[in-house]
Amino acid sequence: MATALRPLSTGELLDRTFSLYRSHFLLFLGLAALLHLCEFALKCLAIIVQRPGTPMSSALRPFVWGLGAFFLSIVFTAISHAATVVAVSQVYLDRPAGIMDSFAKVKNRIASVIGLSFSIEFLVILACFALIVPGILLAVRWSLAVPAMILEKNGIRESMSRSTQLTDGNRGRVFVIWILFVALTLAFNRLLQWPIQMGAGVGRMAALQHAPAIWQIISLLANSVSQSLVGPLATIAFSLVYYDERVRKEAFDLQLMMATLDAPILQGAPA
Repeated sequence: MATALRPLSTGELLDRTFSLYRSHFLLFLGLAALLHLCEFALKCLAIIVQRPGTPMSSALRPFVWGLGAFFLSIVFTAISHAATVVAVSQVYLDRPAGIMDSFAKVKNRIASVIGLSFSIEFLVILACFALIVPGILLAVRWSLAVPAMILEKNGIRESMSRSTQLTDGNRGRVFVIWILFVALTLAFNRLLQWPIQMGAGVGRMAALQHAPAIWQIISLLANSVSQSLVGPLATIAFSLVYYDERVRKEAFDLQLMMATLDAPILQGAPA
């Protein structure tokens, strides 16, 4: 095995996250970029179609556009996360990994992953409406739900319960990692959007909705680039947290080692 499985400190886990990303950059970029480019194309089409003068009222148009973009983002992000989890698992356990192979491995789980993502988003947003803190706590608690679903083939409720079990006792560390990558994503996206705002002559991101279509499209492209480059990092990190928690709580490293040692014996056993 190329990477020894053992309990990792937060610093080691982050270091291993960036190391995996650097050494397999094209793999993880491809997994994110394929779906984000599809999302970008559909959003561009929506901007072109929903020009002023359409039957939809000007008051209703931004709401429908925002709602559609929100659901579209969840769907594409869920599929990308699922395929990235598979790729991380393959690479981390020293197995061959490819872009199309990773998507192929999750094709039968896509509906379940999308359902899981919508369930978590809905419950987290609902909790945030009541108080911000409960929403954050739920997001941290269910951070490992996608790896639990993809790697253990659990259902939606089982994956959420499994994530709750695995994060128990280490949610402070999960929160730190979660905040770090949220901040990194926002900062990188802001860095790309700032010159676009300057070029469009607007002071706020929200004002870009009223800018000429070309600036809206450029802004969407910058957002897709940001998500494609930075988005995989969080998925890699939480996939590694999933394995780390299993090593800590279930001696997964010993289970894997025994399975590896038994494999040649089983292959040579008579039928």
